[in-house]
Amino acid sequence: MSAPTFSVAHVTPFPWEAEENEVNAYVERLSRELSEHGHRVLILAPSRSPERVRASRHDLRAAKTSGGGTASLLAGTDSGAPRVIAIGEVLDMPGSAHPRALPVDVARMLEELLTHTPLDILHVHDPLAPSASSTALRYSRALNVGSFHTTRERPASATLTRRFTESFLARLDTQITNGSATTDAVERIYRELAARRHDSRDDPALRRRISRRKLIDVDLHMHTDHSHDCATPVEVLLATAREQGLGVIAVTDHNEISGALEARAKADAAGVRVIVGEEVKTASEGEVIGLFIEELIPRGLSMAETVAEIKRQGGLVYVPHPFDRMHAVPDYEHLLPILDSVDAIEVFNPRVAIGAFNEEAARFAAKYRIPAGAGSDSHVAQGLGSVRIRMRDFDGPAEFLQSLRDASILTKPTSLIYVQALKFLQTKATPSAARRASRARRVRRATGESRK
Repeated sequence: MSAPTFSVAHVTPFPWEAEENEVNAYVERLSRELSEHGHRVLILAPSRSPERVRASRHDLRAAKTSGGGTASLLAGTDSGAPRVIAIGEVLDMPGSAHPRALPVDVARMLEELLTHTPLDILHVHDPLAPSASSTALRYSRALNVGSFHTTRERPASATLTRRFTESFLARLDTQITNGSATTDAVERIYRELAARRHDSRDDPALRRRISRRKLIDVDLHMHTDHSHDCATPVEVLLATAREQGLGVIAVTDHNEISGALEARAKADAAGVRVIVGEEVKTASEGEVIGLFIEELIPRGLSMAETVAEIKRQGGLVYVPHPFDRMHAVPDYEHLLPILDSVDAIEVFNPRVAIGAFNEEAARFAAKYRIPAGAGSDSHVAQGLGSVRIRMRDFDGPAEFLQSLRDASILTKPTSLIYVQALKFLQTKATPSAARRASRARRVRRATGESRK
């Protein structure tokens, strides 16, 4: 069996014309040898040549309008001739040991290239300070490898850019501290990383069966008043889900399963199907959701123990709002050890205050080929419908995952301040007696509508 080949982009922070630069010399040699081994290889580098930058922009525009899209840039780069793309005109002086300034247009060029070009590996070189290499990690949807050729930072950048640098280095899937690693060693690293990706191959029979089903709208993350921080009765949740046109909802109360079980018991009368779930707080590694479970999972276990309990019940491991650093949620260090057990990742949550965290989740799901999900994370009924997954109808976990692979995520504008204010008013600002009276009224209205 022949060794696998990959689509690879190497990014250097130094202008490509700096021929005496040791990093560029290494990148050129490594890229050429990888190309000779049958890998498709791009070199992305800033340039001192306005003509080269203009030519690269022209090639990118032509590729985007071609039938193959930006993937066509990789054509012919697997026979010893990697393609060099000038990603921006560098503001640098010849002979400088470090790039003086990040090209002003490099971020846009990298975003276009890395968002749309199907790469297996993004290999960045010396991403130690704001540069083309560190910027590339922002847009990467590939497995990220970092090679470090220099051992010290510039004194001025050591303090000013440390937090910036650390946040981007966290996105590396592996680091090569030996800046002159051989091509064979680099290929081994690529193979080991690629082996961690999920198998995205379909079950043909299952896919055919599901393809004949109707399309339904699904919300995979919401709460009832069985959660400590939510005041939405089960009846109100079900009635609102029906009004919003949701066919299936996953009820995922915090460290509690009773609300989901109650919702499932009342689902037929409401005309909405319910997946029983639980959003479980681990000891120190954030939260994880178990879908299609039947028994309460206690909070305070390790992430590995929580995941094992979900799997013991035949459930699916669904990671909610990862990388939302405003809360205690799973981050790279927590997700990588359980990668094989993760069934789906929430790539859009409207309650995430900073959109970049959702984007980071989408990139993580894409590079590891993990099915992408979404949920409103509604703590008030008014939040339902702010996001939905349009997918083929399913029966059970296996069909659900197959359908999710081909699903579309639909969003609509919503006010985070509005729903957060409603949550506060319904849970914290209203006296307990008034909350009980309000709950009773809302349940009567919801069940009255259900009987019509």
